[in-house]
Amino acid sequence: MEQILRRATRRLRHDPGKLGRFKHDAQDGRSGDRPGGAIESRQGQLLLLSRYRAIAAGQSSPFSFSEVEFRTFSQNGEDGILLYLFGLLGMGKCRCVEICAGNGVDNNTANLVVNHGWNGLMFEGNPILADRARSFYSQSADTRSYSPRIVNTWITRKNMNDLLRQHGFEGEVDLLSLDINGIDYWLWEAIDAIEPRVVVAEIQCIWGLDRSVTVPYAADFRCGFIDGFGVYCGASLPAFVKLARRKGYCLVGAQRLGFNVLFVKNGVCEDLLPEVDAQECADMNFVSWGRQALLPKVQDRPWVEV
Repeated sequence: MEQILRRATRRLRHDPGKLGRFKHDAQDGRSGDRPGGAIESRQGQLLLLSRYRAIAAGQSSPFSFSEVEFRTFSQNGEDGILLYLFGLLGMGKCRCVEICAGNGVDNNTANLVVNHGWNGLMFEGNPILADRARSFYSQSADTRSYSPRIVNTWITRKNMNDLLRQHGFEGEVDLLSLDINGIDYWLWEAIDAIEPRVVVAEIQCIWGLDRSVTVPYAADFRCGFIDGFGVYCGASLPAFVKLARRKGYCLVGAQRLGFNVLFVKNGVCEDLLPEVDAQECADMNFVSWGRQALLPKVQDRPWVEV
């Protein structure tokens, strides 16, 4: 069994060529049935889930996030971390919300929807990307019968909760993914229609732990890019940690680049997922580089202390 798990992990750590081509086609709106690479990925993930459930049952020792990261659909290692978290927590009602879903493929909920049958609600402000997402899920053998809802709309604090309720998402959900390169902090602060067990949020990691700041709220906010990086947007890690505590969540870790962090609702799984010191999420190479190379270029722009 251990050899099987090791082989599965090796497959998942390297995006299979067939799956990579499948994802590329999906971005262009040409995707069809999932090829063998994705099938292998699903089988490997089921093996990993069995291992994680053994940890939850006290039969094995927990892993660090760096040991479980892999990418099937997510832009970085979030797919592996989320699989690990829900292996420990249990899948629950299998309901997830993605705010800024992009093309529906390269995001944090696609793997759970495609490979584990989750019920997803995805918001995307760009109509071209929203159409690509609908095409992908309508043509995939795993989701064509029951696709996630793709909503093409611009999200603001004013309409967020009404949109969630309008599309049947209210009360407990399992995952909220916030990755809009913009007013992420203000949106999470405003959300009260749903109570996610897990929140994955993109932070503005170039601040490190220096300040608790966010960009000012504006309903029509657009990200400011510097050298190809979206750096005038979002909020710092201290700002998100403060907000999470107010809303009843604790920081449990980050992916290895340090700009996507994960929070778990208090009282859910403290024995296996204890709160981590924010310093652990800031002591990463990309964060250190960003503070030196990118922060000086935007630190004098308007930021709000929170």
